Amino acid sequence: MRRTSHGMILGENNEKMSKSRGNVVNPDDVVNEFGADAFRTYEMFIGAFDQSTPWSQKGLKGCYKFLERVWNLQDMLTDEEGYSPELEKAVHKAIKKTSEDYEKMKFNTAIATLMSLVNDFYKKGSITKGEFFTLITLLNPVAPHMTEELWEKYGNEGLLSISAWPAYDEAKTIDDEIEIAIQINGKVRDKVMIAAGLDR
Repeated sequence: MRRTSHGMILGENNEKMSKSRGNVVNPDDVVNEFGADAFRTYEMFIGAFDQSTPWSQKGLKGCYKFLERVWNLQDMLTDEEGYSPELEKAVHKAIKKTSEDYEKMKFNTAIATLMSLVNDFYKKGSITKGEFFTLITLLNPVAPHMTEELWEKYGNEGLLSISAWPAYDEAKTIDDEIEIAIQINGKVRDKVMIAAGLDR
């Protein structure tokens, strides 16, 4: 067991919250307007766990919108159980990154990884059941109410919070190609993709 000191959430004016400064955010008001999951997601996304960070209403609304986008993925859900070939690598990389970040209490970067994965699903225009259940499992520590509801809605037994954590295949987290920047006189002029294992 280890103890980690957390940073302070400051007011939007970057000062310590206090009634005399008039910059206090009432958690009950936030929950009533945006829901507990959005509040929780924003608190975990606001910045590094051990750093002080100012509150941002805009950031809170962004987290609410992110959870809304996760909920709306149901509209593009297919009956496939596994991962689609197009996004298999992205899903395995997300499982690895999110799992490692949670362990290190880097909640903000874990959530950023899930936001990026959700963008990938929207770009593709569909999400398999396998991808959807993996996504909501990875999101469960952050937004437990919504993800438990989605888990139950699709006929899964028991609580999502005690179900098996997704496993990733290390071989499927390695990029086949890497991006190389081409510089001329110190300025980036172009970028090219080359095979990752190519000899110099």
